[in-house]
Amino acid sequence: MRTGLARLNAAASGEAERMLLDCCASGRWARRVADHRPYRDLGTLLAAADEAAYDLNPSDLTEALAGECAQPLPPTSGGLAAHTALSAAHAEYERLFGHAFVISLDGVDPEEHANHVLAGIRSRLGNNVEEERNIAAAELRALARARLSALVHADA
Repeated sequence: MRTGLARLNAAASGEAERMLLDCCASGRWARRVADHRPYRDLGTLLAAADEAAYDLNPSDLTEALAGECAQPLPPTSGGLAAHTALSAAHAEYERLFGHAFVISLDGVDPEEHANHVLAGIRSRLGNNVEEERNIAAAELRALARARLSALVHADA
């Protein structure tokens, strides 16, 4: 059985980029991370991913954000009122900032996802565009790290 890291390291360049685009939708980020293979372990992969993410220019960040969509909540999370409040908050966020709300839920109890997301949106709706792009970029880095970790720990 091969780990996800072994598959990523062995993949052809285009296939590696496609695997990485599932972690962060910036083509430039995916190419940079793919070009630095092979990775000896998850730590070196995450370090390369962070470096590539910090180097994203505004259009790369826009591309990455465009690849995100509002994370659906499990049907049992929060009930109808929470889903209604979240739908309204997501719509307002997208109207103000032009992209889906991104937040890493890594380490958050699944029972608290709805509350965490709603609190996050509400706290960030008052941000100016530049401040919010910086926060969204940090959340994208966290999401990419979590997705890369899942990729590495997946078995073939």
